[in-house]
Amino acid sequence: MTTMEDFSGLTGLESLRAMLAGKFPPPSIAATLGFWMVEVGEGFVAFEGEPSAAVLNPMGVVHGGWALALIDSACGAAGHTTLPAGVGYGTLETKANFVRAIKADTGTLRAEGRVLAQGRTILTAEAKLTDAMGKLYAHGTSTCMIIRPEK
Repeated sequence: MTTMEDFSGLTGLESLRAMLAGKFPPPSIAATLGFWMVEVGEGFVAFEGEPSAAVLNPMGVVHGGWALALIDSACGAAGHTTLPAGVGYGTLETKANFVRAIKADTGTLRAEGRVLAQGRTILTAEAKLTDAMGKLYAHGTSTCMIIRPEK
């Protein structure tokens, strides 16, 4: 399991680039829900995910929590890329709008997160979840608190 101590001395951008390069393992939630980080830049992160029968709701479509987890991850990680070494974040709120059903056989979906605004203690980001043709499945925003070391 990766911890904040593993990233000591690395900026948020450096730590996520190291994770993308395989120097750190991805967080366990990614394996559990079937998604992975594919691109990292300043204020930007993209994840891809493969919905499956393992994440269906009682109506037989992918549970909205799966899409929300991708949106939250993309937003939070995008924000993380803007943080200096030793500074973390935590999600305060994530809101999503689901615009079409995701099925187990929908195929790979991409969540792109981008920072919208950042202050000293709060950052906001947005993410869109699309298929390979650019069709929108969900979009959302996150508000994250910036967690600085206590002195």
